[in-house]
Amino acid sequence: MSSNATPESRPPLTKERVLHAAVALADREGLGALTMRRLGAELGFEAMSLYKHVANKDEILDGMVEVVVSRIEIPEEGAEWRTAMRRRAVSAREVLGRHSWAIGLLESRGFQGPAAMRYLDAILGNLISSGFSIEKAAHAFWLLDCYVYGQIVQETSIGLRGKDESAEAASTIELASEFPSLAAAYEHAATFGYTFDSEFEFGLELILDGLERHRRA
Repeated sequence: MSSNATPESRPPLTKERVLHAAVALADREGLGALTMRRLGAELGFEAMSLYKHVANKDEILDGMVEVVVSRIEIPEEGAEWRTAMRRRAVSAREVLGRHSWAIGLLESRGFQGPAAMRYLDAILGNLISSGFSIEKAAHAFWLLDCYVYGQIVQETSIGLRGKDESAEAASTIELASEFPSLAAAYEHAATFGYTFDSEFEFGLELILDGLERHRRA
């Protein structure tokens, strides 16, 4: 919203509006752009007005984690564990792919709010009720999150380099005599129809297969 909006034309300021505006700003320009002054300008208010709804920037960051986590699908009670973990992983990839800046916040600030706690409890509860020990449920949660986060980092990195990919591949193939395995990999990728989705599915199936073996042990 423009900072030139008149008081009569502005929707009332609420904590929910502040948090959603902060998420939108981070999506567009990254967390580095997030300041109280900038956020106030986005909403059409002076920065001091925000303090009637949030105590400080830390509360905004925690609230942003809550907003993002609440958008990830969590297991329904009684859901079959493999289906539930697959759906959760796919949903997390989709949501965090749109808000990749949130991965750092999740790791640095943790899961503290009610939405985040509900998220953790639903995932661990599904695994434990499906026969995983508490220890193995924690391992499974950690492993799946590491995989999802790593996939997003790779997709973001490769996406940024996408314009140079074809030239890089051609250059590598020309050096096939020096790097034959690398050249073969590039040639295969060019004909195989590589996609982020197919690679994600391949790895996810391997992880779920491994977790099933541990669950049965």
